Amino acid sequence: MTGGDHGGVADVDSVLVALADPTRRQLLDVLAAQGEATATRLAERLPVSRQAVVKHLSVLDAAGLVSGSRVGREVRYTVRTVALDATARWMGALAADWDRRLANIKRVAEAAEAADRDAR
Repeated sequence: MTGGDHGGVADVDSVLVALADPTRRQLLDVLAAQGEATATRLAERLPVSRQAVVKHLSVLDAAGLVSGSRVGREVRYTVRTVALDATARWMGALAADWDRRLANIKRVAEAAEAADRDAR
């Protein structure tokens, strides 16, 4: 799923890149708490300029994490969870794969240890 778009959902790589920045994570937190907000309102809650907020929102929008809708002269942003959910599923599958691998390593190591004990 990291190679490109998956079924219309933003690619996992772009979501991870977007979430790597603490300001963008903070923007998502504020939007999740408020439901929707304009860039001006978001800038009031963060230690960055409105222009910086707009740039961060653009990255989040490209990753599919927020969407903006025009209401009169304002653009109101809301959180979109589809891309985040897809990324969480990918991470869960990756974790499960590593759990299986580690369980196999443990099983092999325990079998080797038991064989070594029996050989003595």
